[in-house]
Amino acid sequence: MSNITRRSFLQKGTAAAAALTIVPNTVLGRSHGHTVPTDKLNIAGIGVGGMGAANLKNMETENIMALCDVDWKYSKHVFDKYPQAKRYWDYRKMYDELGSSIDAIMVATADHTHAMITADAITMGKHAYTQKPLTHSVYESRLLTKLAAKYQVATQMGNQGSSAEGVDQVCEWIWAGEIGEVTKVEAFTNRPIWPQGLMTPEKADKIPSTLNWDLFTGPAELKPFNNIYHPWNWRGWWAYGTGALGDMACHILHPVFKGLNLGYPTRVQGSSTLLLRDCAPQAQHVKLIFPARDNMAKVAMPEVEVHWYDGGLRPDLPKGFPAGRDMDDEGGGVIFHGTKDTLICGCYGVNPWLLSGRTPNSPKVCRRVPDAMRGGHEQDWIRACKESPANRVMTKSDFSEAGPFNEMVVMGVLAVRLQSLFKELEWDGENMRFTNIGDNEEIKIVIRDGFTIKDGHPSFAKTWTDPINAKKFAEELIKHNYRAGWNLVDMPR
Repeated sequence: MSNITRRSFLQKGTAAAAALTIVPNTVLGRSHGHTVPTDKLNIAGIGVGGMGAANLKNMETENIMALCDVDWKYSKHVFDKYPQAKRYWDYRKMYDELGSSIDAIMVATADHTHAMITADAITMGKHAYTQKPLTHSVYESRLLTKLAAKYQVATQMGNQGSSAEGVDQVCEWIWAGEIGEVTKVEAFTNRPIWPQGLMTPEKADKIPSTLNWDLFTGPAELKPFNNIYHPWNWRGWWAYGTGALGDMACHILHPVFKGLNLGYPTRVQGSSTLLLRDCAPQAQHVKLIFPARDNMAKVAMPEVEVHWYDGGLRPDLPKGFPAGRDMDDEGGGVIFHGTKDTLICGCYGVNPWLLSGRTPNSPKVCRRVPDAMRGGHEQDWIRACKESPANRVMTKSDFSEAGPFNEMVVMGVLAVRLQSLFKELEWDGENMRFTNIGDNEEIKIVIRDGFTIKDGHPSFAKTWTDPINAKKFAEELIKHNYRAGWNLVDMPR
């Protein structure tokens, strides 16, 4: 026994139990209830002050052994809650010191640092639960997808609605042919609820002694600190976040991606309110075109266009929509336009219904996760961590699905940021490149809107960037150039 590693012991124990017990696919993993102390995972949390605190609460069946955050004031309540956990500022130091003891990580930092923290852990053989959006760029999403497959770790993106029954029902109705062929989807969110469309601060604020701004910035360009960036409001700034689209599309578009078996889009375009160099716009519209996919047994999968709206913009109500009914359900909504019926659901796929008034009786073919929105999503990942790769039941937002899905989400960000090319962009998903941006095409982006009113007369002076090579700009958005001292592991072959 002394020659068996702790992880192999966990895996062999789970495999042995699986050999003796037959459990239907619709039942959640056996570890969802009480676990004896020797079965507990050693979990390290990185980015614990905000959403990470809620994730850790849902993982308290395990041993929360280490906590890492760049802001010790913002995360103090979590440090106090888990006094036995060792504390760190820098996740790299934590990995160096505790790497041999950590079984799994939970990542809930700002969007722009998700990929490197998660990638480093996976290459060490650690299981990973990473908040949405999975990454900040297309390349980073592709990287995590391939790393998870190579190292065979259990993974989960933090879009908890993917484990909820609403998404299961939407998929089952579509796959059973209840609404016919879907050629158009429209989705929206009520976000942002944080400031967006803001001018870049012209002054620097004093960095709090409890915040390590250099570590927060990580691989991004180091900018002077301003209180408008942190905490929480970083979502609206391109260097750190992905705006309302990145924040909410991972919840709202998941039943779209899964239910329609989507892959890479082939054409995209975006528009918005005033587009600024540094801050996401107040409102956006994105259109993504996906090619036809393989037909399913009861429904064909033709070319489909997917529309996204945020910032107060919404799709038109479909014909026959009940007067007085608000389509916003828990922060957003989705309309699937089918040839036989129209399916509507809310954020997280909640409360799906058909415009015809019918109630489908489609077979339940998706595995259910109990209490998905109240800890079941995290517990399902913990269950997967304790199963060997050969016997593991995949989580509902495993990186094999979450990675390609997140590429779709951040592709919307690309469409918005490249809108001043004034054309539909053609995308080669396999090779992660736009095929119709010329070598010499240029764009300019507004740095500051100089709108003023003096003596009743408006002035519209805007400050613009110098001309930017559009192809190189797009390439950097697809695959970021990390700041010196920060690195991303190589893409597996």
